[in-house]
Amino acid sequence: MSSGAGSDGHGWYGIRDLAGGVRLLWEPHVHPFARCNIWHIRGRDRDLLIDSGTGLAPLAPSVCASGHPLIAIATHGHFDHVGGLHEFAQRGAHEAEAAQFATMPERLTLAQLFRELPEPVTRPPHAGWSCADYQVAPAPVGTPLADGDRVDLGDRVLRVLHLPGHSPGSIGLFEEHTGTLYSGDALYDGELIDDFPTSDIGHYLVTMERLRELRVSVVHGGHGPSFDERRKQVLIGEYLQGRRRQGCPAGD
Repeated sequence: MSSGAGSDGHGWYGIRDLAGGVRLLWEPHVHPFARCNIWHIRGRDRDLLIDSGTGLAPLAPSVCASGHPLIAIATHGHFDHVGGLHEFAQRGAHEAEAAQFATMPERLTLAQLFRELPEPVTRPPHAGWSCADYQVAPAPVGTPLADGDRVDLGDRVLRVLHLPGHSPGSIGLFEEHTGTLYSGDALYDGELIDDFPTSDIGHYLVTMERLRELRVSVVHGGHGPSFDERRKQVLIGEYLQGRRRQGCPAGD
């Protein structure tokens, strides 16, 4: 699936070109807990960036080199997904969280979790960097998104799916033509988190039922490796088995 991997030239971002005009970027020097997948999708009329990492080093030069118009969308407001969002002029997020992006309060970003990590980075992003000073830069959203909205790139369209549970405004983006789901932190191949202050297990159960019915060819999650429909069903089944008491309906 991969056609090669490299870096941004400064060594902060890893970059891998995938099939179908998709690139994966990540921060190899960031603690695995805070190392999110950043998805760059090329379109005919404009590009789409899904999530933007911690913001420790400039991201825009790695995705805007061609000068192609680009919209950056956050799957939710946690620090590891919105740190670089302020670098982009066109920004989108779900309407349940979007208003807070203008100030990026820590009740939204949970940036303190990064500062509390025993070794947040394996090398500093720049001279004089201090983890104690880490904050997420404000990034006001001009495009609040709702379930069912369409993101049109000219030759490809992605549909917004509201997938709350991990956070109130968690979303995925689904490209029906290819069956590709960009699921953010609603679903990935790893330990799912539903106990943050604004998480909601009942909503997460409903989200999992929705995703169980959605047929996909590949899921590109917010963390970890990509996976297929079969693995998706296993991950959802494991979550439901662990969180739903026998005899309780979805949402309980």
